Amino acid sequence: MTQPHYEQQYLDLVRRVWSEGDERVDRTGVGTRSLFGAQLRFDLADDAIPLLTTKRVYWKTATREMLWFLTGDTNIRSLVAQGVHIWTDWPLAHYRRETGEDIDRDAFEAAIIADDDFAARWGDLGPVYGKQWVDWPTYEPASDGLFRRGPGINQIAELVESLRTNPGSRRHIFTGWNVADLDSMALPPCHMTYQFHVSDKGLSCQLYQRSCDLGLGFAFNVFSAALLTRMLAQQCDLQARELVWTGGDVHLYLNHDALVEEQLARRPAGSPRLRIARRPASIFDYTVDDFAVEDYAPQAHIAAPVAV
Repeated sequence: MTQPHYEQQYLDLVRRVWSEGDERVDRTGVGTRSLFGAQLRFDLADDAIPLLTTKRVYWKTATREMLWFLTGDTNIRSLVAQGVHIWTDWPLAHYRRETGEDIDRDAFEAAIIADDDFAARWGDLGPVYGKQWVDWPTYEPASDGLFRRGPGINQIAELVESLRTNPGSRRHIFTGWNVADLDSMALPPCHMTYQFHVSDKGLSCQLYQRSCDLGLGFAFNVFSAALLTRMLAQQCDLQARELVWTGGDVHLYLNHDALVEEQLARRPAGSPRLRIARRPASIFDYTVDDFAVEDYAPQAHIAAPVAV
């Protein structure tokens, strides 16, 4: 019997959320249809990569974002300089609220690039993803009952070391969910916790995503998790095996109705592959040019508004 295309499980979940989900008034005020608890599995063997084919996914943008996370940077300036706009809406909304100026995105990004002081004040997102991944804050006692900042914990470096030296461990985990820092973040982490499992030289990843916008964010999230798994596998002399995606609040925004119907009318096809051109010295030394996707012939891009 022919196996269903890997994307079909995603389309089935979209259909179920759209037809059975509870309508909810969410943080953004847009409204969603939502289900709680879902799991999808994607084969990563033989360079397979779970890119959606029923719409174009800009995988280089997702790659640049992942590499940005690994630097620990939290300012959008370096992203904007690379033509990546996916994080701009949050600092832009903050700027508009604080100043009352109805600046458009292009002008805001131009100021971020051109003005160091403007970028430092308005371009920072707070201690989001990458900051927690590679510089988790610690504190140590100082005098008079006070505490001072200690050396940060690089969870990614520790993960690589544990995969290399103790592959059978059940502690191959990193997370961005730092409760003490949540209120300082422009957006608390949605793809929040990653766990890795090694069996017979194969590396699998389970991503827990507390909140998932199926219509927009999901495509980036699963590609990025698969990309990171491939990078870790290469660095640790393992073979990527499987990505297990687990979603908490899995939702579709009500203003995406026409876009959802359009995507559900399409049929998935093709088996894209991710090639890595070289093995750099560390997990932190990859560049976007190290990656190539082959055999990817998606259908037309479906644009969707971001709920901020």
